[in-house]
Amino acid sequence: MIQVKGYAAPQAKAPLAPFNFERREVGPFDVQIEIQYCGVCHSDIHQVRDEWGGSIFPMVPGHEIVGKVIKVGEKVTGFKAGDLAGVGCLVDSCRTCSSCVQGYEQYCEVHWVGTYNSVEMDMKTPTYGGYSNQIVVDESFVLSISDKLDLKRVAPLLCAGITTYSPLKEWKIGKGHKVGVLGLGGLGHMAVKLAASMGAEVTVLSTSPSKEKDAKDLGAHKFVVTKEEEQLKGVTNYFDFIIDTVSAEHDLNVYLNLLRLNGTMVLLGVPPESPKIQTFNLIAKRRRLAGSLIGGIKETQEMLDYCAEHNIMSDVEIVSMNQINEAYERMLKGDVHYRFVIDMATL
Repeated sequence: MIQVKGYAAPQAKAPLAPFNFERREVGPFDVQIEIQYCGVCHSDIHQVRDEWGGSIFPMVPGHEIVGKVIKVGEKVTGFKAGDLAGVGCLVDSCRTCSSCVQGYEQYCEVHWVGTYNSVEMDMKTPTYGGYSNQIVVDESFVLSISDKLDLKRVAPLLCAGITTYSPLKEWKIGKGHKVGVLGLGGLGHMAVKLAASMGAEVTVLSTSPSKEKDAKDLGAHKFVVTKEEEQLKGVTNYFDFIIDTVSAEHDLNVYLNLLRLNGTMVLLGVPPESPKIQTFNLIAKRRRLAGSLIGGIKETQEMLDYCAEHNIMSDVEIVSMNQINEAYERMLKGDVHYRFVIDMATL
């Protein structure tokens, strides 16, 4: 077994602390990665605090992983020692169900294996994530990273990037479309960059007037303060597509009314309470309310290649491993610009 150092939550709501554990030896199809940076996702907080239920402790979070390949199995063909590589939100799936065969491993109908707070396909071995110095993953779930990009700014693309890229591609967003981005945080800032790069007119919908300059700097064409009734009226029946990145409780009906005929609102954030929908808001304009979960491996690689081609990266703040608990508290206050990334050299 491979000896690994990391940080873990020993139990729900407990501070993260140093944790030594073991990973499997490199098998024929495995890739061993020395982790250099790991992004901090808001879902890390939800899971270490068991806010979604079913958390497995001790828990080593982290599913925005980038680093350097240090060893590969004898049957690995896509990677070699020295390559830059990434690991996102999943590290295995059944690979044979209809969803997996179509490249939608994140919707596996048998069991998709989360990078952490999950169990392997044997349904008993726990998975540990990227708040650690090494990881071993099957080649089929490892992503290739371009050396054109700043590695530390690539890390959040493995979750925030693909989570926003996938619905934009699914609904074929491009030139001529009017896109609203609800919330300007880790997900929202990537949605702005990606939608603008695809040629859409992008409007940020935010409760914070102070974020207008940032929104414009990121590529947004318009900014609407959602607490201002007159501003909301100005975009009623306006958008073809709204990306809702907000995890806090909010009234979806307000934003459904901003969609034009046949418009779609896609939910990416997970509020603590299920939203209540006024059905007429959907029926009246044949609007759609949809959800989307990360992306499959093929689509994630496509996203990484797209970002390399268009020089798109996350805006990040680098923290040391021993600052993780402080980073969590700052995230809960919205005090992050726009994604924390842990420098694993500090572990």
